[in-house]
Amino acid sequence: MTQSGSAAETPELRRTLGVADAVVIGLGSMVGAGIFAALGPAARAAGSGLLLGLAVAAVVAYCNATASARLAAVYPASGGTYVYGRERLGEFWGYLAGWSFVVGKTASCAAMALTVGTYVWPAQAHAVAVAAVVALTAVNYGGIQKSAWLTRAIVAVVLAVLASVVVVCLGSGASDAGRLDVGASGGAGGVLQAAGLLFFAFAGYARIATLGEEVRDPARTIPRAIPLALGIALVVYASVAVAVLSVLGADRLGHAAAPLADAVRAAGVPGLAPVVRVGAAVAALGSLLALILGVSRTTLAMARDRHLPGALSAVHPRFQVPHRAELAVGALVAVLAATVDVRGAIGFSSFGVLAYYAVANASAWTLDRAATARALPALGLFGCVVLAFSLPAVSVVVGAGVLVVGVVAFWARRWMTAR
Repeated sequence: MTQSGSAAETPELRRTLGVADAVVIGLGSMVGAGIFAALGPAARAAGSGLLLGLAVAAVVAYCNATASARLAAVYPASGGTYVYGRERLGEFWGYLAGWSFVVGKTASCAAMALTVGTYVWPAQAHAVAVAAVVALTAVNYGGIQKSAWLTRAIVAVVLAVLASVVVVCLGSGASDAGRLDVGASGGAGGVLQAAGLLFFAFAGYARIATLGEEVRDPARTIPRAIPLALGIALVVYASVAVAVLSVLGADRLGHAAAPLADAVRAAGVPGLAPVVRVGAAVAALGSLLALILGVSRTTLAMARDRHLPGALSAVHPRFQVPHRAELAVGALVAVLAATVDVRGAIGFSSFGVLAYYAVANASAWTLDRAATARALPALGLFGCVVLAFSLPAVSVVVGAGVLVVGVVAFWARRWMTAR
């Protein structure tokens, strides 16, 4: 299939990111607020099978990361799987991936902004959330390099906090290796549901692919950066999960509102709990920064193909960023963060992310006819479908409903254009 001609009609973004920058942006997306909150629901679903759920999520994430890296090397443009699906499978599948990403991740942006507000100033959570969105949109507007610098600082803080949690928990007398029994007390269904919930925390490596037009030597940089970021995140997640599980056990972890803070208290160091709260707020900022980056770049790609208003495809002549797309995304997220509490209503985001990666794996499957080359994309596609339908029923229903709305909008636009 040929590259869409519309992309050539708008200026390209500036290629400034190297391997280290791309890895940091991926880590900023993955090692975010999810690790501070996702362990509880996952333990509630899988019980003592939490670590098995983490392993399943990691395998599916690895398949998806490999598919994304191969595709990004061939199509180093903004938009990620929206571009890959369009080029390899056809316009509809690319659109469906882009729709899933933009709608789901916009809600995630608002949720992350409210998470920042809740940790920083609970009584004024909405006001703080809006301020965070405005500040990070301004950083992104100033150029991708400024975003990379801020992400580097955020990642350093979050990793330091998580390392402290691991050291305190594993070094305490409350740690008991017997609590790490990997028998799936939640059953196979519980393990899969936990994997679906934990997979959401791995999904940030897509940000590296969506920024493909701003990466130097993308054919070399992206295939190196994605597995590096994923590998580091897996080591961090596994270390934190083992440490917290060894102190709280599956049952207490499953009912903990703030698992990491509860773990350091149980380990006998309650003074570290406020530091964990600060780490969670900073991590949420990092996730929000990377989410706004990713959504604006996918918006740019869809606007170039007129699936979204063409005005959003403009690139700033000085800063070389999709400034109108960034401002539009920032404004929408700010409105949502100011008016709606979406933290409890974004389960469909996990469903949308898995649908997005299903398209990525299907696209990678078409790159090579060799059975060995198709094995990982096939496993990734199967894993995405299984995990998507293993999510809580409400998430599946709402997620499927969002996809149906997108499908109707696509065909309505085609019908109106054809008239």
